[in-house]
Amino acid sequence: QVTVVQSGGGSVQAGGSLRLSCSVSGSPTSIYCLGWFRQVPGKEREGLAGLDRGKSSYADSVKDRFIVSGDYAGKTLELQMNSLKPEDTAMYYCAASTPARCGGAWYWRSLTTIKYNYWGQGTQVTVSK
Repeated sequence: QVTVVQSGGGSVQAGGSLRLSCSVSGSPTSIYCLGWFRQVPGKEREGLAGLDRGKSSYADSVKDRFIVSGDYAGKTLELQMNSLKPEDTAMYYCAASTPARCGGAWYWRSLTTIKYNYWGQGTQVTVSK
């Protein structure tokens, strides 16, 4: 059984920073790949950043402002969000994939929901003007 638990988020003014954290519990010997997504009502879930066996990837919308970090085993993941904008307001989700969906061609799908099997509970980020 794999569980993804998120923490962090909250409210901040434009230009400020927030940090999200995620922890994955599952097999102690498995290596998971993790990603961050966000969603606003009425829109599809958007991939923001991924970490696949030490290799990171970012969406163009956040690559100069957000930093993803975590351990190689895919048990922890963080997202440092800087220079936040009102359009960053959304529900943010951490996601984990099974080891079979790590590396190779799956790296290039790090920002797609199809890669991930497990999802965190979501945490709200609100950025005011």
